[in-house]
Amino acid sequence: MDYISVHELKQKLESGTLFTLVDVREPWEHEEFNVGGQLIPVGEIMNRAWELEDHKNDEVVVYCRSGARSGMAQALLQAQGFSNVRNLVGGVLAWKEAFGS
Repeated sequence: MDYISVHELKQKLESGTLFTLVDVREPWEHEEFNVGGQLIPVGEIMNRAWELEDHKNDEVVVYCRSGARSGMAQALLQAQGFSNVRNLVGGVLAWKEAFGS
């Protein structure tokens, strides 16, 4: 499994590095706070993986509240042939702890 820290992610976002960011939480969680990712709840990831098809060989970073659901999403996407999926360690909780909300 490949991981990314909140500090690495923040650096990527600030530098304009091209990658795909996916929030796998529920819509209400995304509305409450997010770091800019496309919303695809983990329960819908298998049915909506086609939305990310153009990024199958690109870096895809998935995040959730704590890293557990995004870990599941990471495994599901990898099973669908996505070659470079990274899970945000600690999720939004770690982001808020490091940078505030």
